[in-house]
Amino acid sequence: MLPIVLAIAPVFLLIFLGYGIRARRLLADGFWEPAERLIYFVLFPALLVSTLASAELGDLDIAPMAGALVLAIAVVAGALLLSRPILRLSGPAFTSLFQGVVRQNTYIGLAVAFAVFAEQGLAAAAVAVAVIVPLVNLLSVTVLARFGTGGQASWLGAARQVARNPLIIACAIGIVLNVTGIGLPPVAGPLLEILGRAALPLGLMAVGAGLDLSAARAVGPPVAVAVGLRLIALPAVTTLACQVLDVGPVAAFVAILFNATPASPSSYILARLLGGDARLMAGIVTVQTALSLVTLPLVLTFGVLS
Repeated sequence: MLPIVLAIAPVFLLIFLGYGIRARRLLADGFWEPAERLIYFVLFPALLVSTLASAELGDLDIAPMAGALVLAIAVVAGALLLSRPILRLSGPAFTSLFQGVVRQNTYIGLAVAFAVFAEQGLAAAAVAVAVIVPLVNLLSVTVLARFGTGGQASWLGAARQVARNPLIIACAIGIVLNVTGIGLPPVAGPLLEILGRAALPLGLMAVGAGLDLSAARAVGPPVAVAVGLRLIALPAVTTLACQVLDVGPVAAFVAILFNATPASPSSYILARLLGGDARLMAGIVTVQTALSLVTLPLVLTFGVLS
């Protein structure tokens, strides 16, 4: 487990650095929102395009890994929906719990995959993003449309949101450049690679800057359920799915990793816009992020060795 801990430690130190910068106001609070937009719309897409365009995709178990990711998310999401009457939560609170279980923090997933397996891990992680992001966005928007208050979401709206997602567009471009043999073009290729290098450190610091300890102090049963399902149950189901589908070691590591990361900070924005419980969502994201420092190395170690 020690090698995984050593690989993960810098990732979380960057998150803590972002939180410290925000808490100490070393940068103006107005810095973070435009920085997050820069990361989401420019830097991370550049990283995904440059990685996928030059990756040796034939060396990865893409189909089995995608199957394991989708199967695990579908099983846990279905079980959560069936258990809603038992949970006795308001509609908005349930939508935040649901997002806290199904949504992944792609920043942490990409950073840890790169830290452990370098370029091969980053390529597998980029493929995982292409599989996960459309699925969890469709699920989240649909649940918000059904149980949230004030949201005007629909299947068509969810599909449009996915189609406009810069990460999905970047993955599609990178895969097309790869399979057609075009690869990264001159000038544009090196530019994308330079931009991509800034994505992980800035993205992780932005995660830390977005943590809300005041919301985390109001922990309750929904947060505990979200932590248990997201950080323990979902990666356990993913491990089983990887075994059943005979996923290779690197792809299995990445699949388990993505389904063991804390929920995405973007969950808070979606909860606020579409009638979820935004404060509960902030608490879930913060508590999961803090606890994943402990759970992630354990889950990855036992998941890979099982």
